[in-house]
Amino acid sequence: MSFYPLLAKHMETLSGTRLAAVTEADVRRALNRTTPTFDDFLAFMSPAALPLLEDMARKASRLTAQHFGRTISLFTPLYLSSFCTNHCVYCGFNSNNKINRSMLTLEEVDAEGRAIAATGLKSLLILTGEAPAKAGGDYLEACTKVLRKYFPSVSIEVYAMTEEEYAQMVRAGVDGLTMFQETYDEELYAELHPKGPKRDFRFRLDAPERGCRAGMRVVNIGALLGLGDWHRDALLTGLHAAYLMHKYPEVDIAVSLPRMRPHAGEYQPATIVGDRDMVQFMLALRLFLPRLGITISTRENAEFRENLLPLGVTRMSAGVSTAVGGHSNDAEEVGQFEISDSRDVDEMCEALRRRGYQPVFKDWEPIVDVNGEGV
Repeated sequence: MSFYPLLAKHMETLSGTRLAAVTEADVRRALNRTTPTFDDFLAFMSPAALPLLEDMARKASRLTAQHFGRTISLFTPLYLSSFCTNHCVYCGFNSNNKINRSMLTLEEVDAEGRAIAATGLKSLLILTGEAPAKAGGDYLEACTKVLRKYFPSVSIEVYAMTEEEYAQMVRAGVDGLTMFQETYDEELYAELHPKGPKRDFRFRLDAPERGCRAGMRVVNIGALLGLGDWHRDALLTGLHAAYLMHKYPEVDIAVSLPRMRPHAGEYQPATIVGDRDMVQFMLALRLFLPRLGITISTRENAEFRENLLPLGVTRMSAGVSTAVGGHSNDAEEVGQFEISDSRDVDEMCEALRRRGYQPVFKDWEPIVDVNGEGV
């Protein structure tokens, strides 16, 4: 089973015309519904919803507090390698870009882990460019075993893997998977990924589901807003999340809302996704899927991230470096993209408490049996 047939069905019907046909009365009906449908989600994403954003925000805030309390889980990314074999035209790690490439040794991974752990964080996301011949499964397994000394929760954002490869990661101690589809428009996807293994649209599309089957505790998806028609990518992200939540209720499904940021290379986004657009998308997601995790990264500036807090956010990054070895090494290196919120962990915690939120470093502890094996 795959999400692809459902995607193909809705790609044919999702258009600006359909969004424009939604009325304010449709949005009000959707707001009054206890269990919103995908058509209601579409109504929340329509132009007709814009005058009702405050009403949507009030309900989204209530739902978020009901299901998550006034808490924000914190994590930070750790970039292990910038080597990449893909030619993604929008990415700073594009193999055509003339940048210094590096990959951490296990000793350097340990140093990075110690530096991050000293901040108090207990949740880590490890990332690489897509070069399995250099930073493949065995390397990732070894890195995970080093990092699990410091972090009870380690997630991966790497190349799309097979189900067995994901199972290998789970056995090594990985409990979370982040996989961005970038865009759900298959034709545009081919243009944006002219060369490299990432060009396989359907293999990447089904990666989150393979992760669910392999035993991942958390699976986080998303589209890079601005690559194409952002309304359609947003709608299909919500549909994909709903599909996974329904099929794998034992897995915590989450969505990130990244939008294009400056990076090494000349690519410019096809559309500009404004702050109001981001707010509408977040509110629509929360109203459609009340139990969905929602992540906002340091692609967004500090003020905007704080203003989003009551609208549905459950997870945020802090103390971020997008350069390989950036947590323990002051050497300058080109990161995957520019960050907009450079606050360290202490500053982030202070900001959250000032807004009445509790920063959460740890919300997960693996259970082990008497032999020390995970269960």
